[in-house]
Amino acid sequence: MKMQLYLIFGFIFALLIATFAVINVGDVEINYLFGTATWPLVLVILGSAVIGGLSVGLFGLIKVIQLQRQVKKLHQIQREKESWKVEEKEETVSETVAPTQEIPHEKAEDK
Repeated sequence: MKMQLYLIFGFIFALLIATFAVINVGDVEINYLFGTATWPLVLVILGSAVIGGLSVGLFGLIKVIQLQRQVKKLHQIQREKESWKVEEKEETVSETVAPTQEIPHEKAEDK
């Protein structure tokens, strides 16, 4: 449900940007470090929105990958701790249980 709300808000935001871009159809001069160019304002607005969305998506993807790696490390640490607990439990059980001793009456019957 939460993801559907994000998707709906994203579509509404995209519609607002597209409407704003279509209303502003004049040409603008863009100054680069190495020169200038004249572009329609529609393309400047839409291009800026696309570049902004891609940069946010890229940073989000990087964060997701970092979190997945962290989760994987934590799962590994948890498995190691659980295996240590099992080993400790086996050691305590083996220390408390005495080795089997022979029963004296069985030896008497064999003779």
